Amino acid sequence: MNRKSLNLVLVALALMLPGCAKKLSPSVPASRVMPMLAEVVTASPRFVAERDKLEIVTPESELQKSWESVIAFCGTIQCEVVYSSITTRTGYSAPSAGLSVRVAPEDLSKLLAAVQKLGKIGQHTTEREDKTSDVVDTDAKIKNLTTFRDNLRAMLAKTSATVQDLVEIQKQLTDTQSELDSETAQRKILANETEKIAVEMSFRVESPSASSGGFAQIWDALRESGSVLADSTSSLITTIVAIVPWLVLIVPVMWIVVRAWRKFKLRRNRTGLAPQQ
Repeated sequence: MNRKSLNLVLVALALMLPGCAKKLSPSVPASRVMPMLAEVVTASPRFVAERDKLEIVTPESELQKSWESVIAFCGTIQCEVVYSSITTRTGYSAPSAGLSVRVAPEDLSKLLAAVQKLGKIGQHTTEREDKTSDVVDTDAKIKNLTTFRDNLRAMLAKTSATVQDLVEIQKQLTDTQSELDSETAQRKILANETEKIAVEMSFRVESPSASSGGFAQIWDALRESGSVLADSTSSLITTIVAIVPWLVLIVPVMWIVVRAWRKFKLRRNRTGLAPQQ
């Protein structure tokens, strides 16, 4: 049942309830029927998917330890790790780490408290999406498909069915079961999204402050200069290696050209010095 159908049912109930209220309990005014209906609709369960995003700032020396500590703590509560990654410092790129988990709503506060002990939370955003209509539609499809599948199985058990009927029923049963499996898998995905909270954590290192002193800045400059020197040396080696195979061909050709040019000049000089008759 989709949202439009649900609205139509509610409108029909709203039109029917005043008449029923007058017949069953004349002392209850019709003006109280709509608030009662609103309470029933409000009391229906809502299915909301929540996603939290955290940015944790830690010292570079504590980055890997903090990342591993969150993974270890996740195993002590109702929490599962979906994705994790960590990168070390390479050239100008600072080290970083990422972690994606799904945690039960009642354990979210425990996870956040543990993360706060490991570093400073630079940013925390929360996103929520209402999945109620998707859940209701999927549940209705599963119920209808299950009933239809059971009816097809009952038809297969009848001895009066012909061979052609049995073949057609079996084909319909296979298609129905396949669609039912697909909807069941979709329902599990929705349950995972609405029954647990997705938490994405990104770890980044603390930027050095201006008060760290001149020695830290000098050390950073030396480290960067060493990196630049290494990059330049590697580029030079690559260029030399690329040129060496061509030298085997270029050097003999140049030697032949120079020798031919000398012979040509020598012959020209001899021709110019020859006596005229």
